[in-house]
Amino acid sequence: MAQLIDYKRAALQLLTDLRFAGLTHLSQPANVSDSTGSVVLEQSTESIIEQTATLTQVAIHESNAETGESGLARKKGIKIRNEELAEVAVKVAACTRCQELASTRTQTVFGIGNPQARVMFIGEAPGADEDATGEPFVGKAGKLLTKIIEACGWTREEIYICNILRCRPPDNRNPTPEEASNCREYLDAQIKIVAPEYIVCWGTIAAQNLLGSTEAIGKLRSTFFEHGTVKVLCTYHPSYLLRNPSAKKPVWEDMQLLLKEMGLKPPQV
Repeated sequence: MAQLIDYKRAALQLLTDLRFAGLTHLSQPANVSDSTGSVVLEQSTESIIEQTATLTQVAIHESNAETGESGLARKKGIKIRNEELAEVAVKVAACTRCQELASTRTQTVFGIGNPQARVMFIGEAPGADEDATGEPFVGKAGKLLTKIIEACGWTREEIYICNILRCRPPDNRNPTPEEASNCREYLDAQIKIVAPEYIVCWGTIAAQNLLGSTEAIGKLRSTFFEHGTVKVLCTYHPSYLLRNPSAKKPVWEDMQLLLKEMGLKPPQV
């Protein structure tokens, strides 16, 4: 019975990760009968990967809607990227590289947002709220991040959001270098698939891990770095702003710097 519960939990986690990766529709799978639960789970997983081809829509802000040939090309691009993200999400859901994290997590927290986003936000690691929902940045810090996004004139659906880690460290401790290294393959895959023009690293952990730096976030912010062909901007983590409200001003200055670099202006309030 315990084994069946584990399979059920794994299946539910997998479907959650696929949904946050962008999958919105699955056709009815064929009935599978087998005496071993592992075979049933494996076949179901393969079926899910195959059926990502049925994806027809992803949540993107209405202002990005396109028509005609350019619109068809955009949808094709979204479909392919969602399929690729879904395949990575399957691997993440089954990952046990970090034994402590795998044994204490409720579920993995893959990533969410526009698979063709110009901007990718990278945080540090899931917290309790994220571990419970499977979605990054949904707690108090996440709500503050949403306000920052809206102040820039965007919605969360226009950004792609993920973390350095896809599992919650116990007691919300900082990720260890080994854990970050174990999870780096998945982060690199997300960056490659989404192919953003800009990345914003929120907090010291995200900035140092992505850039391979040992500098404090205070020295890394307000400057653009390069990660391959992507321009990277680093700033304070929203959870730091909750503890130090005075840091909201430099963060907003960083966001204005990003918008200027992108040729955009924040909306008039």
